[in-house]
Amino acid sequence: MRRGAEGHGVDSESKVFAKAAWRLVPFMGLLYVASFLDRVNVGFAALSMNKDLGFNPEVYGFGAGIFFFGYFLFEAPSNMILERVGARLWIFRIMLTWGIISAATAFVSGRNSFYAMRFLLGLAEAGFFPGMVLYLTYWFPSSMRARFIAMFLAAVPLSSVIGAPVSGFILGLGEFGGLRNWQWLFLLEGVPACLLAFAVLALLPDKPAKASWLSDEEKALIAARLAAEPAAIHQHLVPMLKDARVWLLAVPDFGIVIGLYGVTLWLPQIVKGLGFSDVETGFVVAAPYIVSMIAMVALGHSSDMRGERVWHIAIAAFVGTAGFLAAAWLQESMWSLAALTVAAAAVYAALSVFWALPPSFLGGTAAAAGIGLINSIANLGGFFGPVMLGWFKTETGGYAGGMVALAAMLAAAGVIVLALGRRLETRA
Repeated sequence: MRRGAEGHGVDSESKVFAKAAWRLVPFMGLLYVASFLDRVNVGFAALSMNKDLGFNPEVYGFGAGIFFFGYFLFEAPSNMILERVGARLWIFRIMLTWGIISAATAFVSGRNSFYAMRFLLGLAEAGFFPGMVLYLTYWFPSSMRARFIAMFLAAVPLSSVIGAPVSGFILGLGEFGGLRNWQWLFLLEGVPACLLAFAVLALLPDKPAKASWLSDEEKALIAARLAAEPAAIHQHLVPMLKDARVWLLAVPDFGIVIGLYGVTLWLPQIVKGLGFSDVETGFVVAAPYIVSMIAMVALGHSSDMRGERVWHIAIAAFVGTAGFLAAAWLQESMWSLAALTVAAAAVYAALSVFWALPPSFLGGTAAAAGIGLINSIANLGGFFGPVMLGWFKTETGGYAGGMVALAAMLAAAGVIVLALGRRLETRA
């Protein structure tokens, strides 16, 4: 039998990493479900909040997107703090503060308070996603990361599979206890993050060496396997900042994120416009995200099995481009919804493989700062995507122009990834 690091059998090694994955990834996914639910539940709240507060599409789009400016400002610093103080305490802080702010959004009274709460929510949540990507590098070698990142990121569409019907149900309750349905939506969906924050303290060890559920032999095996990895080119902050690949990676990620949030934050209103009730909208919106979950896990597994990242990302981006163009051409119909399902699945799949790239040449402090920097810049796409669709909706009365713009950004992302090519995967 072929032997693994430090003389351990490959079968034994696989069992140890599988044990770690089952202990960590589902719980991490649950945390991300709460995270994504709280950042995008505004899409469902808008079905009645916009009318109650007098928001037009541009006001809603700006408020939905300004979240990402707060996110941008604190993303890289947050990830560096996590590297210093440990994932357990810092993820606890992130979750508790964003849960409180998300619930407090129930009490906004106009555009300014709406903008302020969305901005603060971005500040509070900054660092969670890149922190989780960094955390996975503490546990799993590069050859396994795409599949586990995909499993973790599957929580994003899962949050909509769960959250869309729940949000539709809450909105269907109407006014209760002096609060409107959209206010109850923010209150009830902010509570899980606060509760899960305390679960983090018990269930998320900082690193394998601190995991009580691993034996000393298992800890040594993981440490040896990670130590056997080829050294990352950059371990420190200044060399990382001088590497053009770090900055260039933010560009295709920006295009992918524009597509992701352009769909996510507007899909409930697009579906409602087809004539569905609030409750029906919740169930219809869930369908594209079920397909997205399957697509991203399948693409992540394929990428690991073939040891290839670039073409997997690019092909997914081009499929998403075709989906958005078809949605624009088919106008607002059930066929356009099918095309948007293809686009959403492709966008999520591309994102799941993309995040296996930065750790291939970044390690240590450079990985903490670099992953945070790439994600912070790219997530400004979460501002421009919703704003862009809001502008097209206001100016043209439809979503077709916005879909074409999303398609163009996603096509550019695929082209740039191909242009950068294998340089993205170079190691020392």
